This record gives sequence, C-alpha cells and structure tokens, in this order.
Amino acid sequence: MKFELYKDMVLACDLPAEGLKRGDIVKLVEHHTAPNGEEGYSVEVVNALGDTIAVVTVPESALEPLREDEICCVRLLTAA
Repeated sequence: MKFELYKDMVLACDLPAEGLKRGDIVKLVEHHTAPNGEEGYSVEVVNALGDTIAVVTVPESALEPLREDEICCVRLLTAA
C-alpha cells in the first residue's frame, strides 16, 4: 500500500463514467489488490458541503498526493 488511508488525494485522470475530472479531491477509504496484482483504492467523493456523492474504485496510478503549491476550487458536477 503506497498511500495512507483516510487522507485526501487528487485524481490524476478524468473518470467520465462518474462525472469526475483530473484535479478533483477524493478521500482514500479502502485499499485493494486486484487479482492481477495491481494496487487500487476505494475513494469517497464529497460535494462542496461535505455530503458524500460517490464511492468509486480506482487504480493507484489514478491518484496523486496534494501539494502545497495547489489551491482548491469549485466546479459543477457533470452528469455521468
């Protein structure tokens, strides 16, 4: 497991089926190892008010840590 659970991370790619985009902030909630050995995580997505709007599974490669030179912003959730 590369990343610590319950930490905020950033999506490194778009997830069109879920209406999510690169740069969206997610929280790691569970670690998975796929049968092919690929590491992955279940991530929680919340809206600007803190309400959970989705929990999705992504490969480890779809995640990046937050950096100190980044700022948070708000966008409308696109329909999946």
